[in-house]
Amino acid sequence: MKSRIKEIMEGKGVTSVSLAEAVGIHKVSVSNIINGKINPSAETLEKIAEALGVEMYELFKSKTEIVEEITEETKNTIRCPKCGARFVLDEKEE
Repeated sequence: MKSRIKEIMEGKGVTSVSLAEAVGIHKVSVSNIINGKINPSAETLEKIAEALGVEMYELFKSKTEIVEEITEETKNTIRCPKCGARFVLDEKEE
């Protein structure tokens, strides 16, 4: 999955050096994470998210993308209020 770390950093004016210092890793590691050369641990991702002031999921998907996925996933569905099961409704042909 592609990371949005670079995009978020640019939007917030954060440099690789300052992010590395905040997270406690080398700036080369930040560069390798951004370029997909290494996969950081969950702990490192949490630290990156905290340093950037975002939720961890936002390192991979924007809030808009999440909402669009949920909207598409739940389109033409209803959820049982008793058990929570989701049912897909067939579109009626006229």
